[in-house]
Amino acid sequence: MTVVGKPDLEIYGMTHAETQRPLAAWLKIVEDAKWTSLVDVRKTRPDADYVKPYTVFNIKGNKYRLITKINYKIQLASIENFMTHAEYSKGGWK
Repeated sequence: MTVVGKPDLEIYGMTHAETQRPLAAWLKIVEDAKWTSLVDVRKTRPDADYVKPYTVFNIKGNKYRLITKINYKIQLASIENFMTHAEYSKGGWK
């Protein structure tokens, strides 16, 4: 799968240093993936949830959320947002 927004991951990792390794691990999984649906995503990332139209991943346990849009047909994952769990829970990102 192709990931759009990789520079954003680096910025997030610099802003929240404890997320550098988890974000790098997420990126490797996604770039190696050939997902066709959320069912496939959950085989490698059981923490993934679909919140229309986004696929949301837990990063560093339950401390952060990585919000993406995934187009399974063209194998493209787009980074949309990254935030703490508390920021995510406020819902303003929707």
